Amino acid sequence: MVLVTGASSGIGAAVARRMTATGDRRLLLNGRDRKRLAGVAAASGGTALPGDLATAEGCRALARQALEAAGRVDVLVANAGIGYEGPFETMPPSVLDEVIAVNLTSPLRLVHALLPAMVRRGSGHVVLVASVAGAVGVGGESVYSAAKGGLCVFADSLRHEVRTSGVSVSVVLPGVVDTPFFERRGAPYRRRVPRPVPAERVAEAVCRAVERRQREVFVPRWLRIPARLRGGAPALYHRMASRLA
Repeated sequence: MVLVTGASSGIGAAVARRMTATGDRRLLLNGRDRKRLAGVAAASGGTALPGDLATAEGCRALARQALEAAGRVDVLVANAGIGYEGPFETMPPSVLDEVIAVNLTSPLRLVHALLPAMVRRGSGHVVLVASVAGAVGVGGESVYSAAKGGLCVFADSLRHEVRTSGVSVSVVLPGVVDTPFFERRGAPYRRRVPRPVPAERVAEAVCRAVERRQREVFVPRWLRIPARLRGGAPALYHRMASRLA
């Protein structure tokens, strides 16, 4: 049984379609937009579990509903996310809280609720959908970058903790994805590089990470280069990043 959050559109909906087309996995699908989520569930044969993950109660409710509906969750794809673009000093406090809650705190809460049963069974997989912004940092998106960076470090730490349990942890780091994400955050994508990729390409990476138990997947793959360059040659990286921005 696979639980996918943020499944009402974009990457989450693409993951549902991909998993339906390539295997016999049963799906539990979470999202805030009930109408769109119902459509994705109907098309994929999944079970819709609408709800808002911005609160602790919303996360607890989803974990509880998932276990009541299916009895177990074998794979968690923590994909739900929201964005914000603008100077940090003018960011509304309520938006700051919501970006952290949805992008970082909610995945941790869901993993905390579902991981113990995976460890007891000796099998399971956690997929955290982060962002290249969490590996290199993006100007004007400081809180979003911080939240996604936190997911990456959490994945590394958790992987060490469960290394002998049979549970795998993957982190998928997309670049710019052609979804309603930018429309919803209220600011269009303006940068020249990287270019947007289809949500289906990220969904393929998510499914591949589960099938092959991959630790880290960049989409597209070349985004691994700036991420590594930032750590190995930070001065060169920052000069290149300033030009591309």
